[in-house]
Amino acid sequence: MADASELQACSLLTAKAVRARAGEMLELGLNGGLTHFTIDLDRMDGVAEAVVAVTRKAYPTLEIPFHARWRHFVLGGVDRWARFADAASWPDRAARARAEFDLAIVSVLLDAGAGPVWRYRDAVTGQGIGRSEGLAIASLDMFASGLFSGEGRAPFRVDADALAQLPLAALTAAFQVSDTNPLLGLEGRTDLLRRLGRLVAERADVFGSHDTPRPGGLFDHIAAQAKGGALPAPAILSAVLNQLGPIWPSRLELTGIPLGDCWRHPAIKADDATTGLVPLHKLSQWLSYSLIEPLQRAGFNVTDIDGLTGLAEYRNGGLFVDHEVLRLRDAADAERAHAVDSLLIVEWRALTVALLDRLAALVRAKLGRSPESLPLASILEGGTWAAGRAIAFARRSDGAPPLKVISDGTVF
Repeated sequence: MADASELQACSLLTAKAVRARAGEMLELGLNGGLTHFTIDLDRMDGVAEAVVAVTRKAYPTLEIPFHARWRHFVLGGVDRWARFADAASWPDRAARARAEFDLAIVSVLLDAGAGPVWRYRDAVTGQGIGRSEGLAIASLDMFASGLFSGEGRAPFRVDADALAQLPLAALTAAFQVSDTNPLLGLEGRTDLLRRLGRLVAERADVFGSHDTPRPGGLFDHIAAQAKGGALPAPAILSAVLNQLGPIWPSRLELTGIPLGDCWRHPAIKADDATTGLVPLHKLSQWLSYSLIEPLQRAGFNVTDIDGLTGLAEYRNGGLFVDHEVLRLRDAADAERAHAVDSLLIVEWRALTVALLDRLAALVRAKLGRSPESLPLASILEGGTWAAGRAIAFARRSDGAPPLKVISDGTVF
């Protein structure tokens, strides 16, 4: 039986904890209790208008998919992954789902900020594609070419042993990195994939129940938890955090349990060992959103999608800073670079999560939609991420976020 401190640590590995602690941070801010930010909720209506405008432009019928990695595999109106997957012969729906879990997990882990300079030249269109979309197409090309497969005749898979021994040179070449085309955090990304490979190999009970060990084995682990064909989305996140948690480098631990994307802030109080801790789980939630569609295609009913939270990343966060809902107490902080674990960045990211919930209610009211017909995952896609990017480019020619974060390629 887990002891009390282990249960406390595990309580932070949930979407519920992210939402609760982010809410506490917002209350502190509204009462003037934060070191780095003041909050002006009167400006939220303007943010909602901006989000509605970009949403209507991108999705005129308001049929909005989830914010997930699959959106980035669509280029020039062509869904690259669907084209591969529909042409392949899968023995059953579970086989396709395992491949899609493989692809989503590796692609999301490679999806930290690319920096403003890097571009991926797409062989099909000849286009140079930057940022998250470029990383996505690059990772899809790697997957389709069999870079992560241990079986030459079966490219659409990721094998634990192939990942564990992944050469930095292979990723460098696949991402087309050079002196004139630098990619931020390449070593960090390579290390993360190797860690994933080692973990998956060690945990064949989780990742190898229906095949040799592969990240896609997480599909079977999650599918086994379904009740009457239904799976709540927060259970997907719990599986991601509990099973993949050990891959994250040198982060906080509580009673030996790695806490992942979780940071210290002394203003957050609790009456147990979790006091002062702020979980955010950005990449893990982005991954969890990206695993919903493979589960749906495999025949599962994914419920409580709003049980996941908004994502504490720089487009969503920048949306609130650029629209001046969040204001820096010290304007000079906009010019400084900040570590991921700095109080300023922890405040910014937690406030982003809490404000996204408030923003979602405003956007639904303007569009006449319910949480069921317009879940947060669709508002993020419609939505807040695009509006954050749009105002960033309107304010700064390179589209950089309003705050500078020193990233190691494993958080954003």
